[in-house]
Amino acid sequence: MKILITGGAGFIGSHLVDRMMEAGHEVICLDNLYTGQTSNNSQWSENPNFRFIKHDIVTPLEIDQVDQIYHLACPASPVHYQFDAVKTAKTNFLGTLNMLDLAKKWQARLLLASTSEVYGDPLIHPQTEDYWGNVNCTGIRSCYDEGKRIAETISFDYHRQFAVDVRVARIFNTHGTRMLENDGRVVSNFVVQALKGIPLTIYGDGSQTRSFCYVSDLVEGLIRLMNGDFIGPVNLGNPGEYTILQLAQTIQRLIDPTAEIVFKPLPEDDPQRRQPDISRAKLHLGWEPSVPLEEGLSKTIAYFRDRLAIS
Repeated sequence: MKILITGGAGFIGSHLVDRMMEAGHEVICLDNLYTGQTSNNSQWSENPNFRFIKHDIVTPLEIDQVDQIYHLACPASPVHYQFDAVKTAKTNFLGTLNMLDLAKKWQARLLLASTSEVYGDPLIHPQTEDYWGNVNCTGIRSCYDEGKRIAETISFDYHRQFAVDVRVARIFNTHGTRMLENDGRVVSNFVVQALKGIPLTIYGDGSQTRSFCYVSDLVEGLIRLMNGDFIGPVNLGNPGEYTILQLAQTIQRLIDPTAEIVFKPLPEDDPQRRQPDISRAKLHLGWEPSVPLEEGLSKTIAYFRDRLAIS
């Protein structure tokens, strides 16, 4: 197949590019390189089945026939999506609109990479896909979480109104190789701080919870969703729930047991609990994560050791 991957030079997108190329597909990787890096796709740069296009999806794209569109383009960490909140909102709305128009034109199937952030600071736990969420629509995170909510809205509207074939994944916290050290996500923050001998910074008292999925598991879930019959939305994440303090202590133990842990005030609208109910993914996709937390963290730590040594 001919497959378009937006955000294909990014953390998750580049792993998806790898899987599609290894499967023998023709891949078009689209990225504006705001958080993506061409080095993430360097192993394919000379391959005739791979094509990289530097493009911002806020602007419509003219491209030849494609069969599938994995739509992952959007900064996904608070540091990056809050840096230019208006641009983030435009990427989620106009970017998704442009990709849906492309899918409509070529009768392609589009998978939208949505997010657990659509649940906001959830009032039910764990989160199921039929929960409508508890989101602050005027808060500092709303450019991303409300942006993804409108992206889901127009995806389902295009499906109902124009019969566009869509799939919607709600992605929970993911970590692994090719993360950026400055992206502000909790795993990369702790790992980089521990490796650099900087105190591990916990915001709040560390009792807030998250669930951490290794990138290879997440990508497998996306591929199964794209190629299955279930539209979604479907939660993709690891149902193991850990407090932020537990995560910090695990990384501390794996890197430097003498590392200091410090506490700072909690950012605005930071969710207190986050854990996916993955019953739908198990039922419709036959999917659940297989990489345990410490095994995945060990791989992420090894990657950052190499990356920091190079830089």
